[in-house]
Amino acid sequence: MRPKKFPKNPAHPERTCWGCDRYCAANAMLCGNGSERSQHPAELFGPDWAQWEAPQEQAPAQTDSSAAPTKNSPQ
Repeated sequence: MRPKKFPKNPAHPERTCWGCDRYCAANAMLCGNGSERSQHPAELFGPDWAQWEAPQEQAPAQTDSSAAPTKNSPQ
């Protein structure tokens, strides 16, 4: 059995609970997931949510411990 395709930008995301693969109507949730429906990512992050990429972490600058001490540094 193939999983349902997740729609990227549905016409009325507010009408559906997006918390599981059932995609229940917001006023008739079957999974008992809670009293509120899970929002679609387009509602939370905007229509371009699928193109978002996490920022890349840069490695911290390494210091050279063999450098000569400066005038004000402890020796």
